[in-house]
Amino acid sequence: MELNLKDKVALVTGAGRHIGREIALTLAREGTTVVVNDYFADRADKVAEEIKASGGEAIGLRADVRDEDEVRAMVKQSLDRFGKIDILVNNAGVLPEGVGESAGPFFSETKSENWQDNVGVNLFGVLNCTRAVINQMIERKYGKIVNTVSDAGRVGEPGMTAYSAAKAGIVGFTKALAKEVGRYCINVNCVSLGSTPQTGTITEVPEEKKKAYFRLYPMARGWNRLGLPSDAANAVAFFASDTSVWVTGQVLSVSGGYSTVD
Repeated sequence: MELNLKDKVALVTGAGRHIGREIALTLAREGTTVVVNDYFADRADKVAEEIKASGGEAIGLRADVRDEDEVRAMVKQSLDRFGKIDILVNNAGVLPEGVGESAGPFFSETKSENWQDNVGVNLFGVLNCTRAVINQMIERKYGKIVNTVSDAGRVGEPGMTAYSAAKAGIVGFTKALAKEVGRYCINVNCVSLGSTPQTGTITEVPEEKKKAYFRLYPMARGWNRLGLPSDAANAVAFFASDTSVWVTGQVLSVSGGYSTVD
């Protein structure tokens, strides 16, 4: 299947490492020019250099997605350089407190500053970046917006209450925006992930815990692994392409069967 992403320009937030990096590299391999965003400039620049070294075109731009002014400046730089943004991948996010060790604290034990981090980056970051690019998509009557979320936002996870709330908010935003901008030929969709190596949610499953953990992921028992960044990136590339032109307002779980919800 040809994705026909050549000559497209994509802005990928939180692309300095892990899943974001893999999304940027995957889109670049398909011929997309990539604006690599990260909170840390050196990470963004490193991934952009990787893309250029492989024959692609990219720039690295530092911006904090929580800051409207920084986001607007990043988008202006991108438009000044490339003239358009066809694809926005809202991938930047922070993980819930305590993940990687054990379940995080129950909601009654959490602090408001933790809520601010989760909602600020995970939800308001999506709103800021989308608003900064949406008008030029409307003017051109073309655009693809892909938001990476978590199955925690679909089914809820104890110890991840604020995180689940923020991710669920993105799902609602995605569905509402898709109905608003479909008339302008703009697709808005979500890729929803479970525990994926290199996100920080889990890097390695101890052998003694593998059987119990893999029970949550039907596909893990068959493939003897959890999801990979490439699994997420391939789903994003599908939504970023015109192969999915008739798909909008949808949430695709790429989680090995962890959640099977409507």
